[in-house]
Amino acid sequence: MSTAPSPQRTADELRALAEQAGRDLENASATDILRWATDTFGGRFCVTSSMEDAVVAHLSSRVNPGVGVVFLDTGYHFPETIGTRDAVAAVMDVDVITLTPRQTVAEQDAEYGPRLHDRDPDLCCALRKVKPLEEGLAAYDAWATGLRRDESPTRAGTPVVGWDGRRQKVKVSPIARWTQDDVDRYVAEHGVLTNPLLMDGYPSVGCAPCTRRVAEGEDARAGRWAGRNKTECGLHG
Repeated sequence: MSTAPSPQRTADELRALAEQAGRDLENASATDILRWATDTFGGRFCVTSSMEDAVVAHLSSRVNPGVGVVFLDTGYHFPETIGTRDAVAAVMDVDVITLTPRQTVAEQDAEYGPRLHDRDPDLCCALRKVKPLEEGLAAYDAWATGLRRDESPTRAGTPVVGWDGRRQKVKVSPIARWTQDDVDRYVAEHGVLTNPLLMDGYPSVGCAPCTRRVAEGEDARAGRWAGRNKTECGLHG
């Protein structure tokens, strides 16, 4: 499916679009939300994926085959995460776009010292996630995420369409209202690729040095930056 070129819009116009769509599409299906984004932004809309699963990429490919799926290769990913990315690129009708930080891990170690993720995880995330995504999204007016309201208290207010003030872009979260059961049902029904680590005690998958298995009864994101007062990498506020 080809998409018509998207008109250039000002930040004020984009923000107004986001706020109106957030109201209008609150109860819309994930597919309808993604169809709105594709129709509104054309080639200036992309999907982002951590390759924890490929649910939003799969949903988007049904609406817009060949959609761009942006993946951040931080240099610290589990091999299973890279394998999931490669599998998605091989079998799904999407265009996987891999972003990398300006510095390799070795170059970062040389400038900041080894294991920055242990000493200053916020700076490490800023260098290896936040900045590369800001640069990688420069060509887009809108981006989709897999955020869900049930994932954590910090995500409970996630709009299905909102305004990303930091990046001055429209942020689309088509499965914001879904539960984990909804995700599992969709994965099973459509045979969607998921990261093997999800079946190995990692309900939330991030960079290997900062992610551990979660014990029974713990919050799904308890394995991210365990023991620290940190719950988000900075990509989502």
